[in-house]
Amino acid sequence: MAERPSARRAVALVADDFTELPCGIRESGPDGPLAWPGYDAARARAAERTGEQESVVCGTADVGGVRAVLIAFEFGFLGGSLGERTGDRLEAAYAHAREHRLPVVPLVATGGSRMQEGMLALTQLQRVARQSVLTREAGLPQVAVVRDPTTGGGWATLGAGADVTLALPGAQVGFAGSRVRPADADPAAYTAEAQVAAGAADAVVPPRELRETLGRWLRLLTRPSDEPAPPPEPLGAARPPATGWDAVRRARAPHRPRAGRYLDAYFTERVALSGDRCGGTDAGMLCGFGTHDGRTVAYAAQTGTATRPAGYRTAARLVRLADRLGIPVLTLVDTPGAANDAAAEQQGAGPAIADLFAAMAAVRTPVTTLVIGEGGSGGALALAAPGNTWATPDSYFSVIAPELAAAILKLPPEQVEATADRLRVRPQDLVELGVIRGVTGPPSGAGA
Repeated sequence: MAERPSARRAVALVADDFTELPCGIRESGPDGPLAWPGYDAARARAAERTGEQESVVCGTADVGGVRAVLIAFEFGFLGGSLGERTGDRLEAAYAHAREHRLPVVPLVATGGSRMQEGMLALTQLQRVARQSVLTREAGLPQVAVVRDPTTGGGWATLGAGADVTLALPGAQVGFAGSRVRPADADPAAYTAEAQVAAGAADAVVPPRELRETLGRWLRLLTRPSDEPAPPPEPLGAARPPATGWDAVRRARAPHRPRAGRYLDAYFTERVALSGDRCGGTDAGMLCGFGTHDGRTVAYAAQTGTATRPAGYRTAARLVRLADRLGIPVLTLVDTPGAANDAAAEQQGAGPAIADLFAAMAAVRTPVTTLVIGEGGSGGALALAAPGNTWATPDSYFSVIAPELAAAILKLPPEQVEATADRLRVRPQDLVELGVIRGVTGPPSGAGA
């Protein structure tokens, strides 16, 4: 079980210069708004035990060189539960963040809404959601750290509702707290690790790495730019292919440079965004933010596999976040096509691809695309920037794979190579057709 540090110790993990924000005290009758017997005494004991007057402490601090609003939950104060006074503090913290143009970092450890305040406590979740939306609309990032435990409405708003969700190892994380789950529920499903695997959180970060990781995220997410990202230099073949089938063969070569190599060469540092927030992840779609020539660039990169619905949803999530924060986007196209097995259909392949098409069509921040391998049909086109797509010499882009095109047209197998030529899939063909802007130049010393 993960350690449960106090709110102040949680703040100390990520910052040294915490300045608490002023907060008023809401007046209420004896034992709170519901006159719950013993509630005042319980709050007094919690205050004496923790040194805090409420279940959340809010303030500002420098995290990795970025001033941010920190919202730290004190689990020792009535289980970090949310009541009306908690809602007051949260609302004031978000308002301060918007007024001063600061990112928000919730350090969450809560069991959910406070029973002694009934529905008045539960409605605080609506207040929190409203403040989060207003902050999102203001173009300010929210990076949450979920601690042990993070359950109930605190997870469903401040935790899972953040732009980026980091988690401490072994933390209990889930909507259902331990006392309200089915008796036969597997406790492993309610952990930080399980939430990352299910696409509901981005990464598990050890406490010793949290300050550096959180600082990197905040630096990357607070550097807007209206300049498009330049396409990466090609890392493979130098000359364009002679024939359509040659283009296909090159793109399918097992040792051709893949997305990982391109991202390593392009970025001096990067962090990964993981998961579609709908229960899925796809290792074949790499998403995140990195530094290129001193600027932040968001990226979504296919790795050469058939892209699954979770991959498209994660890419759409990345594009929309970058758009909201004013960060340019780089996409790398490399897929034989969208996954077409029964599981992919059940997971919503069509709607997922449609959502990415919509995100790319609506994005206002500049997007640059480089086709680095296979560009297979709509599953590849969904990730391509209209009007700003480039290609490497060892890539192709096609309405469908030549073998499948021949099958659809009822051509014999020996016509596959000729079909590749007729489809005009070579990079230079795509330039001539106006589908892409150009073929990226060869790296120094590259061969054919």
